[in-house]
Amino acid sequence: MFLRPKTYTARYPQWMVGRPLLYMSSALASLGDAMFGYGQGSIASAQVQPSFIHRMFGKEVTMAQIQAGQTGVDPFIQAITVSCLNLTALLASFIAAYLCDLLGRRMSVRIGGIMYFIAALIQIFAPNLGALIAGRCIQGLGVGILSMTVPILQCEIAPAHARGLFVSIEYICLNIGYAVSAWVGYGFFFAMPSEISWRGPYIVQAAIALVLIFWTFFLPETPRWLAQNGFQKEALVTLADLHGAGNVSDPKILATYAEIVGAVEFEAHMGQASWRQLFTQYTRRCIVGITCQMFAQLNGINAILYFLPSNLTRAGFTISRSLLYSGACALIYCSGTIPAMFLIDKFGRRAFLLFGSVALAASLSIVGGLQYYADSLPVGSARVSAADAIFFGVCLYLFFFGATWGPGPWLLGAEIFPLRARAKGMSLSTGTNWLFNFIVAFITPPLFNAINAGYYFVLVGFCVISLVVVWFIYPETAHHTLEDLGEVFGDKVMDDEGPARELAQRSANAIQRERSGLPAITDSEVTLQPSMSTIPTAKDEASIVMKERSSIATMESDV
Repeated sequence: MFLRPKTYTARYPQWMVGRPLLYMSSALASLGDAMFGYGQGSIASAQVQPSFIHRMFGKEVTMAQIQAGQTGVDPFIQAITVSCLNLTALLASFIAAYLCDLLGRRMSVRIGGIMYFIAALIQIFAPNLGALIAGRCIQGLGVGILSMTVPILQCEIAPAHARGLFVSIEYICLNIGYAVSAWVGYGFFFAMPSEISWRGPYIVQAAIALVLIFWTFFLPETPRWLAQNGFQKEALVTLADLHGAGNVSDPKILATYAEIVGAVEFEAHMGQASWRQLFTQYTRRCIVGITCQMFAQLNGINAILYFLPSNLTRAGFTISRSLLYSGACALIYCSGTIPAMFLIDKFGRRAFLLFGSVALAASLSIVGGLQYYADSLPVGSARVSAADAIFFGVCLYLFFFGATWGPGPWLLGAEIFPLRARAKGMSLSTGTNWLFNFIVAFITPPLFNAINAGYYFVLVGFCVISLVVVWFIYPETAHHTLEDLGEVFGDKVMDDEGPARELAQRSANAIQRERSGLPAITDSEVTLQPSMSTIPTAKDEASIVMKERSSIATMESDV
């Protein structure tokens, strides 16, 4: 198509080549998720501020009325205000499947950042509820694009043995975004009664978006996307710059490049997977990709996060104490991701999710039981001891979620689908996240209003169901390259897949022979594969790149 890039230019400075480039690319791309986390906290802290309630809902309320839950705001209007973002994010996650394949991973990140910046400006100057909802809807488009693209980018630049680490970096950035918003919201709270108390956090949001947009001009494209779109030489150079300190002749780099080219040959012969093929050929992968994100929401995380200050106020804390403790909870949430960063690749995704289901069910049971007890006490100082215990239970829940069902689904959704179906598969998984994110955000206010603490036990039931589903359906995907997960899932082999796989294997073998200095091909192989002579080998690409780099060095010395 005419929008597909015809050229590719790497703009990152040479001093960054190697691990600095790899880690900076991972961390700064994850600003996309940090902005989503920041948005969660911004709306959560705004909902307990009198000036926000007056501006958006037309209700004159005092701090005491907010603490008693007597704001007079229709819970369904509140639900729409919070959840509208998730509907547009759902739409954007499917659009991003095409943007990501057509324009590339880094351009998709840039587009998401621009939408996020525009949305922040609208919310900074929002005069009424309609403008706020419009801003959140545009923000949802940016969030949907980023949440689909960033995990794919992370998995495609990460070494096979550290995909869990890199996606965990992404998730801890999301949690840091939430933590920053909680503390920013707490800081601006003291600007009341001025409206800057809730508008101020959106100014910070716009600044974060600008940083992300700026970085996309230096962010490298992923080697797999480059190889898939005809940039063979650039794919090898980028791979070497990310993993081999710029040495395109490194045997490990050439071996990885051979695997990528072999997979691209196979995908090119098979063509891009259709939505129908996604479900028929990769059925088990689809089930895992859909259910992991579904249970990530039904296990209760956004029922807690979107309304955390409100929940703590309901437990018995004052407004200012609720905002302060929300910030403390956010730090616990961030710390939970640390075990996943270093252990999810060692012990595997399946073990983390199984443990997480049990731990979340226990934590929510503690919170629900204590909330029942707190509701039986009069509002005021009598509830403080119960509120402290609820705060402890919420911290336990957030720590265990941050370590297990937080990063796990994003990692699985990004790694389980083959290259030909990766963008569509990830958009399906991400779309499921936003659909159930919307459902949870929409039903939480009326359900809390109707059954109070009983809602926590509904979430406990979903935690138990997730345990059963993971036990019987999920395979272990750790310790495998992206290219050989087909055997793990036992994909159905289509009629024309066998010859394509053989062609891809011959391509990879040819590159390996060239790398090893063995004879290129035999006469019989020429008969079997007449087109192989036109396939660029890893050694060819390495030779060309080395010559170009040496010529550039010569020119610089002449100057």
